[in-house]
Amino acid sequence: MTSSFHDLHGPGLHGREDPYGGLAGLANAGWQALLGAGIASTALGAVVLAWPKASLLVVGVLFGLYLLVIGALQLAGAFAAHIPGALRVLGFVSGGLCVLLGLVCFRGPAQSILLLALWIGFGWLLRGVMLAGVALSVKELPARGWQMFVGFLNVVAGILMIDLPFHSIAVLTVVTGIFLVVMGVFEVFHAVRLRSHVRKAVG
Repeated sequence: MTSSFHDLHGPGLHGREDPYGGLAGLANAGWQALLGAGIASTALGAVVLAWPKASLLVVGVLFGLYLLVIGALQLAGAFAAHIPGALRVLGFVSGGLCVLLGLVCFRGPAQSILLLALWIGFGWLLRGVMLAGVALSVKELPARGWQMFVGFLNVVAGILMIDLPFHSIAVLTVVTGIFLVVMGVFEVFHAVRLRSHVRKAVG
């Protein structure tokens, strides 16, 4: 924390003073969403890595469920009290598209590995843009640097998924499994850091 953070006062958690100017409530909800997303990402990554010979339909359903969870978390975050109006719209659009991509995964992947890779890639890209957008726009956000990094990581993974040629379901599951585990670990770590910042701020 910098001294500028301590100059910003507002209502905090449990009625305590909030040095983040009212952003502790947003950060408190944010670390819980990040923790949930990180656990889901790591768990799914472990499953697909342990099951590289799964059928395209099974992998499509698993990733469809994952995108639905991510989209639902983003939609819930878009209605947080401290989210600025423009970011609220971005979160709603991003979450809605992730939910839509998740639903598409239930029916589209059985015909094409390429389509499944595209849906997963676009889902990660949207999530990364949302995370980075919040971090860039809200300068007083606790653990802002880590959120920018996690957002950038999602964007890079999304671009690679969209751009890389996948010729077999085995290759797709291994690559996405590795990406999921890596991003999940960083998201869990970010959630822990964010929780620590909030606890210190309101303690």
